[in-house]
Amino acid sequence: MRERILILCTGNSSRSQMAEAFLKSYDSRMEVFSAGTEPAKEVHPMAIKVMAELDIDISQNKPKIVNPFINQSFDYVITVCGDANRNCPEFAGKVKNRWHLEFDDPAKVEGTDQEILDAFREIRDQIGEGFLSFYKSQMAPSSCGSCSCCGGC
Repeated sequence: MRERILILCTGNSSRSQMAEAFLKSYDSRMEVFSAGTEPAKEVHPMAIKVMAELDIDISQNKPKIVNPFINQSFDYVITVCGDANRNCPEFAGKVKNRWHLEFDDPAKVEGTDQEILDAFREIRDQIGEGFLSFYKSQMAPSSCGSCSCCGGC
């Protein structure tokens, strides 16, 4: 069965984009989408940079508003920031599971370019670990023996 997952954040420019990319990298059989309650104009350049360091390309991604997804059904709707969690819309489509995994917003970090880059790396790593743990506990095939995605086979 193909899992459908929506990851929701406010701007859909960093955290939800990274989470979507990580989940897709763990298991290509899943349908993963991300959206924002108030989407930014573009994916944050630092998010693109730190994901590229892991050979994950999100440079062609675009922030999307959540509205077109409201009538769709999902196995999981996951919010990754407090604002999206508080303002998560009611879905007309069936949502089997609603989760919240909160991460700080690296775009709000102030400092030198290096300090901001370091913050994006730290949040990227937290998102990668958080979503890998989520994937392993909720969706990973048990002992499939054929994947290299989770190390659990």
